[in-house]
Amino acid sequence: MEKVFSKILIIDFGSQYTQLIARKIREDGVYCEIYPFNSSIEKIKDFKPDAIILSGGPSSVYDKHAPFITEDVFNINVPFLGICYGMQVMAHLLSGEVKPAKNREYGYSKLRIIEESELFRGCEKSSLVWMSHGDIIIKPPSHFIVTSQTENCSIASFENSEKNLYGLQFHPEVAHTDYGLRILNNFLFNIAKVKKTWKLEDFIENKVRDIKNLTNGKKAICALSGGVDSTVAAVLANKAMGDKLRCIFVDNGLLRENEGKAVIKFYKENLKLNVKFVNAANLFLKALKGVKNPEKKRKIIGKLFMEIFEKEAKKIKDVDFLVQGTLYPDVIESVRVFGASSIIKSHHNVGGLPKKIRLKLIEPLRELFKDEVRVIGNNLGIPMEVINRQPFPGPGLAIRIMGDVDKNRLKTLRRADAIVTEEIKKAGLEDKIWQSFPVLIPVKTVGVMGDKRSYESLIALRAVGSSDGMTADFIKLDYDILRTISARVISEIKGVNRMVYDITSKPPSTIEWE
Repeated sequence: MEKVFSKILIIDFGSQYTQLIARKIREDGVYCEIYPFNSSIEKIKDFKPDAIILSGGPSSVYDKHAPFITEDVFNINVPFLGICYGMQVMAHLLSGEVKPAKNREYGYSKLRIIEESELFRGCEKSSLVWMSHGDIIIKPPSHFIVTSQTENCSIASFENSEKNLYGLQFHPEVAHTDYGLRILNNFLFNIAKVKKTWKLEDFIENKVRDIKNLTNGKKAICALSGGVDSTVAAVLANKAMGDKLRCIFVDNGLLRENEGKAVIKFYKENLKLNVKFVNAANLFLKALKGVKNPEKKRKIIGKLFMEIFEKEAKKIKDVDFLVQGTLYPDVIESVRVFGASSIIKSHHNVGGLPKKIRLKLIEPLRELFKDEVRVIGNNLGIPMEVINRQPFPGPGLAIRIMGDVDKNRLKTLRRADAIVTEEIKKAGLEDKIWQSFPVLIPVKTVGVMGDKRSYESLIALRAVGSSDGMTADFIKLDYDILRTISARVISEIKGVNRMVYDITSKPPSTIEWE
């Protein structure tokens, strides 16, 4: 059967950025799938890719259990692009030489192009790229030429254009690399010569069909949080299942100020969803009492969510499925991707699931990033006030309160959150910031209030810009805005006498503090 659309295959070695590569490729209108590094050569050939990308990963090619592909993969007659560890795998398998670097590179590096390459068409000779590696290639494979360098990396890229084999030591897929998208586009359209034959709009039709086929007239409950992810998942499922879908909104007592009532009203009046409200605040607070470890918090919250959903499902006869708004970043940061990547943190939709679950999961957005979900939400007719809402973690304020979670600390953080939200909105920055929120720190500092010594709590402010949640930079908020927020928080919230601003990017930090 003749192939009707272009396809790119990513072989995953466990990079935290693997799905980001896929997202960028899909954004360019090209269909893309991800296979684990240990996929058989037959499976790879059966996919019939137009090109293959070897992702990065946390391993060294000299590790005892380092993830590898078979050298036979390079006999498939398609262009290859190795990124970071993927480039090192290419070099190692094709008789190049890789060694630990004397000066490791993490973060920005200045790239200098030293040879013309189709991969760098339209790029400046000198630009910034994003590095994340401890090993370097000191000898390229035979018949490969070195095309760029950095101060600490004499082989930042190489290629054998006759065999269509290319390698990049840096990450073109992240926003920090100046010409990253152009480099990926050059590989896709100039080297692999693929066509833009995949549209995100097709996702809705395909996913609705998949849900219909899976549920086959059976009932499902949908976990609603009020955020864009669960809302889009619910509307998609509702489109497929109609009155067979029952939505449940659980107020876990960890929400923002007046959030529960506002969300329920919106779902019923604007989206016409069948929603049941469950007040479980006391249950969650009791379960979290004395728990300081963030991973324990997430797992407790995830487990309790599932227990409540199953309990509510029992009240509805013959429910077989549970719909959740899990996204790619949730999965990336929660599990070892194909056994290769490192766990960063669990997500309540993923890492917090009990080992035995009676309901079958439907996660229609599992392969999407936040910006893609917003496009789909818009195509589904969901109001922009929901689509453009800042991401809010499933565990809620529990992971923005470092240490113990109790009613008093929740009250403090809720009020601080309301102040931050009000001032960011007043400054017209609501749509320009990915996330902005306060964090309650379990530290007290000395201050002077009303001519008296105070010894009270510290609150940190976090505001970041991002397009997908995979990488993020802190927002350079105007000092007047920072001053106003700080002054209001300290004067309006009893027990707080100091506020600081977080100026770290992701990576190395995550967006949330816990």
